[in-house]
Amino acid sequence: MQETKEAYQVLLYYLYTPIENPTEFAQNHLAYCKDLELKGRILIGDEGINGTVSGTVEKTNQYVKDMQANPLFKGIKFKIDQADGHVFNKMHCRPRTEIVALELEDDINPHEVTGEYLNADKFREALLDENTVVLDARNDYEYDLGHFRGAIRPDIRSFRELPQWVQDHKDELMEKRVVTYCTGGIRCEKFSGYLVREGFKDVGQLDGGIATYGKDEMVKGDLWDGKMYVFDKRISVPINQVEEVIVGVDYFDGTPCERYINCANPRCNKQILTNESNELKYLGSCSHECRVHEDNIYTKRHNMSEEEYQERLLLITDGK
Repeated sequence: MQETKEAYQVLLYYLYTPIENPTEFAQNHLAYCKDLELKGRILIGDEGINGTVSGTVEKTNQYVKDMQANPLFKGIKFKIDQADGHVFNKMHCRPRTEIVALELEDDINPHEVTGEYLNADKFREALLDENTVVLDARNDYEYDLGHFRGAIRPDIRSFRELPQWVQDHKDELMEKRVVTYCTGGIRCEKFSGYLVREGFKDVGQLDGGIATYGKDEMVKGDLWDGKMYVFDKRISVPINQVEEVIVGVDYFDGTPCERYINCANPRCNKQILTNESNELKYLGSCSHECRVHEDNIYTKRHNMSEEEYQERLLLITDGK
């Protein structure tokens, strides 16, 4: 008799809610998650909780039930994806100053100031409105894999760089309607609040983020191109149920690509889109400097001899 494969789920969630003694709470919550055999990453701060975990359907459903029954997390919402197994290797639950790091001198409390929440249908209307600026609140490598059609790509590598980007482009945006979006909604809660505090008069945010938009029965992910970047072993998930459009391009040859790797030089660790043949050709590295760096791990990972390594370097003649 064939053994039935157990079903798994991935939970994505957050809630801004006051938590006393985040360090103690994180320790206790970690033990609880391990008892449920969950794996993932959870951040705990004075301002709330931000997490994504994987586990069996039974155990993740129990986690959802327990969290929603806790008065501290009243109103918490979960985005749920089906999975073939765990999408994390370990379970981490850590205390943090912020559950999403914007690192402002004067922090934003979303309960006090935040942009207008837009459901999927209203956000789709904003995408089609030529007088509305749609601003991606994620990092550049997330945008490059997939984004809403017509959205602006801030040239940033981390969320904490976004306020400076706004300051640099404030004159262009200040008098316009601005709507913003991110993966699950947590970054936009603070970022849209930052825009309001900076004097922007008409600010909206995609309620529940891209993850919620993609599951909405009415819009079905329409006007999203590419795939959504996720911070687990899956790397990417589909969003648009209406049409499939690839927007990612191979770092080396510019061909359509949705496969991310990290540069084999851990000192660099740059994420690049590339196919398997180009990863092989360029030794998994983003540049010549990274290929010849003493810390490059490609040769060790592939049990490559020094002779083969030197031969492979000589085959790269295009300057990449």
